[in-house]
Amino acid sequence: MLKLLCLSNGHGEDVIAVRILQELQQQPNSAKLAALPLVGEGQAYSQQGFTTIGPTQNMPSGGFIYMDGRQLVRDLQGGLLQLTLAQFKVVRSWAKNGGAILAVGDIVPLLFAWLSGADYVFVGTAKSEYYLRDEDGPLRQRKGRQPWQKRLGSVYLPWERWLMSHRRCKAVFPRDKLTTEILQQLSIPAFDLGNPMMDGIVPEHPAPIFYEPDAELKEIRRSLIVTLLPGSRSPEAYSNWQQILLAIDGLIATFSKRSMIFLGAIAPSLSLDSLRQILTSLSWHQQLGASETSKALVSDPAAETFTKENATLILTHNAYNDCLIKGDLAIAMAGTATEQFVGLGKPALAFPGKGPQFTPAFAEAQSRLLGISVILVQQPTEVAGAVQELFRYPDRLQLIAENGPRRMGKPGAARRIAACVMERLA
Repeated sequence: MLKLLCLSNGHGEDVIAVRILQELQQQPNSAKLAALPLVGEGQAYSQQGFTTIGPTQNMPSGGFIYMDGRQLVRDLQGGLLQLTLAQFKVVRSWAKNGGAILAVGDIVPLLFAWLSGADYVFVGTAKSEYYLRDEDGPLRQRKGRQPWQKRLGSVYLPWERWLMSHRRCKAVFPRDKLTTEILQQLSIPAFDLGNPMMDGIVPEHPAPIFYEPDAELKEIRRSLIVTLLPGSRSPEAYSNWQQILLAIDGLIATFSKRSMIFLGAIAPSLSLDSLRQILTSLSWHQQLGASETSKALVSDPAAETFTKENATLILTHNAYNDCLIKGDLAIAMAGTATEQFVGLGKPALAFPGKGPQFTPAFAEAQSRLLGISVILVQQPTEVAGAVQELFRYPDRLQLIAENGPRRMGKPGAARRIAACVMERLA
């Protein structure tokens, strides 16, 4: 029986890894599975019943050391070096006992996999050729771009490509087709099987939609639904929430003749009390009990409803997918959540926050990764004008609808990756 240890470095990577592990359990010749989260405590694994081995620890940076050198210093003071050495000993022991490695994330788990001495496969979640180019060729130079990346021929650096082309690396699963094609040209065993980020949001084979004769009239009259994605990292998300509410005020004033609904997709790690206090300080009024609007839109009996002028705002901890599916557009200051929303073929409005994650550099990089699907403005007050501009050009909305699935892939990627892992490693 194949023994497979999954290495991942971050909460988002843990979630993707869990989806692949769940599909591996469904394979005809199931493998013996274990996980080692290199960043954080790996709650995504334990919540789904997967065994974790080796030491884990939350670091002060939360995994964002690449954005700020000061965060690395804090992590080193918090025991990062000792933790890394202890984790590496576990990985080496696994390999010596005949196990293989599934690395999910960036160069850190990939390097661990190579150093282990075992056969390995790599799911690359962090990098995409869309950062440098699109289907029409290289992107125009932007402030902050490092020109040497273009000269190297790939967003992946030479040492990363060497690790992916090593004889013990049996398969690489990039996050999109464009990246796969570039890596294949570099003699790397890359497979275009999709992005597991899009799994579980919508059915893999949705039922056909039948339009009524008066569908256009109903569309004009119905409420505009905006999904709010403040991120999941505290305390940054609370600061993002305040900025998002400023953008909402502009939308309420601009679309004063149209009913508006805002769906706040709030991570379970965040306090609704804190978000509620910010809302009430900005003249939002809470309704008692579950409203008919919230019942119709989100499958969360505990959802809270607030009103202000022509707008309704729903806060939910438990209906993340509903918020993504029901929204016409999003105000987004998040990483994975923004990518998933865009993957559904919808536009996301974004503006930089104070960080440490959603900084101006992160927002600019995200707009390159997701292309025309992300409309980047500099201030919350500019969101309303950007939405007005977007609605003036239906052709642009159609391009966005096509762009998102092309960059993020179709549902079912985890199952396809699991089958390929078994074929390449077993």
